[in-house]
Amino acid sequence: MENSPVPSPALSASPSLSALEARVLGCLIEKELTTPDVCPLTLNSLVNACNQRSNRDPVLDVASREVETGLDGLRHRRLATVFAGADARVPKFRQTLDQVYPLEAGARVVLCELLLRGPQTTAELRTRTERMLPLSAEEIEAHLQALAARPEGALARRLSRQRGQKEARWAQLLTGEPAAAPADEPLSVALMLPPETEQRLAALEADVARLSQEVETLRRALGDA
Repeated sequence: MENSPVPSPALSASPSLSALEARVLGCLIEKELTTPDVCPLTLNSLVNACNQRSNRDPVLDVASREVETGLDGLRHRRLATVFAGADARVPKFRQTLDQVYPLEAGARVVLCELLLRGPQTTAELRTRTERMLPLSAEEIEAHLQALAARPEGALARRLSRQRGQKEARWAQLLTGEPAAAPADEPLSVALMLPPETEQRLAALEADVARLSQEVETLRRALGDA
């Protein structure tokens, strides 16, 4: 008997995903392309994919219950579904992104990479998407522009180039507008000194203050003489 999809609990298609929902969705898309023979994924396989140490930023350590919560959120948004049937020993999950956001294969891959690793440059995306679908730099740029110019609502945005960066980065918008500092915001660096150095500086400051007081007292004494 062929497995049939279990209906999602709701049909809301809000674009504001949590960070964990974004990771789960990115993993479901990625694994369909890189390991199609094991898809749809079991919960255990999806947990391992979410906690994978390669091709992830940040690296997470989430439990199955957390991933289940992420899946529930995606199902409410029609972005994932669960399969269960007579031939399935455990429920399995797959992404249904195209039901809400129909995209070309290349654009889907680019969006997937942004979900898995956060904002990236065109050059980074070209290198990192190759394991899913080889794309040229021109194709990556075209897909990014298409994601940003969707009439139904942008799914990606080009960020302002920051100081010290040679190329601007792109961010996905499924989790909302990215927080980015203004391009002209000055860089600030916090220096952490060793405790012994801080103690020496404090002692020097105290000595300078004491000597300044002694000089001022001497001046007054000479002036009175």
